[in-house]
Parts: sequence; C-alpha cells; structure tokens
Amino acid sequence: MDTYAIVKTGGKQYRVEKGRTLLVERLAAAEGATVTLEPVMLRTEEVAVGDALKGASVKARVVAHERGEKLRVFKFKPKRGYKRRTGHRQELTRIEVTEISAKGHRAQHEPKAKTAAEPAAAAAPKADQAKAAAATKAKAAPKAKAPAKVKAPAKVKAPAKPKAPAKAKAAAKAKAPAKPKAAAKAKAATKAKAKAAKPEDSKDGS
Repeated sequence: MDTYAIVKTGGKQYRVEKGRTLLVERLAAAEGATVTLEPVMLRTEEVAVGDALKGASVKARVVAHERGEKLRVFKFKPKRGYKRRTGHRQELTRIEVTEISAKGHRAQHEPKAKTAAEPAAAAAPKADQAKAAAATKAKAAPKAKAPAKVKAPAKVKAPAKPKAPAKAKAAAKAKAPAKPKAAAKAKAATKAKAKAAKPEDSKDGS
C-alpha cells in the first residue's frame, strides 16, 4: 500500500505523497529551502494518529512563490449611488513533497508482548481499590448522636393583679354629686345685697 500523510498548513489540510506538488498558503521561506510540515495522520501499513505520530515528519522543498488568480470584488448599494470595484490575488507558495518519514511512530493497533509480571501488576490496583472502598464506607457510616441536654424548667411567673373594670370606674364618677350651679348663684346674690345695704345703714346713723 502506498504511504501518504495528511498535513496541516495555513489553516488547511492536504493529502500528500512523496513527489507530489501542491499550492499552499504563503510560507516564510526562500525558494529552494526545505520546510517541515505538521502531520495530522500517517498511513503506512497501519494508521497512525495522535500520540502515535511522535517522530513522524513530512518534508517539502519550496519550488516558487506565486499569486493566485485575480478575483473581482464589486460592492453595490441600491438607491444610494454607491458602487465600488476592487481586485484581489492570494499569495501562494508551490512546494514539492520530498520525504515522508515514519521513524519512531508506533502503529495505533500494534499488539504488545505480555510478560509474567503483568498479572501481578493488574492485581495490585484491584487491592488498592478494595482498600479505598472500605475506607469510604467507614467514613460514610453515621456517627452516634450525643444525648440531648435536658433543659431547665422555665420559671413560673406570678399572676398579674386583676385590673379594675372600666365600667366600675365610670359608675364611681357618675355617683359623685355634682355641685349645683343654682346654689352658687344664690350665694353670690345674697352677698351682693349685703354689700349694698351697708352704706345705707351708715348714712342713717350719722
């Protein structure tokens, strides 16, 4: 099976093979220089991705720096008289893949050789898990609650003195005799008459 790789450059991914030429986004390298591309996947006898790509590399030679086809950009806003026309040419680099190295990479499904120490190593984590489970159960067991403190009996308040009813007070006020106004007026009249009679008696005696 042919060896190929998926590489990433300029925010895009490309499938590359040895001897293939392709256009990529502009690279900061002079013509004739060798650049190393970042592999995302490598296909040999097995598929290698992720950590299995350690040590793998894809190298390419810069053939030339080019510019893409000219694009016409036209902007128009109706009923405003706005029209603009511009052009654009993308900066590109043509490269040629020279080498796809799979040194150091490990196949994703490569079988491992089993040793006699593996069963013992596998049994050790199980024992640790059993100890951890027992410890968590012991922590989760509910603690015995302390006996609640007996509260002292509340003090008995002395009975409040009964208040005199409002009706009894009103009746007492009603029983108190009111001073007659007529008697006061009569006393005042007699005093006035007595004062008026005194000067006449003194004249007669003289």
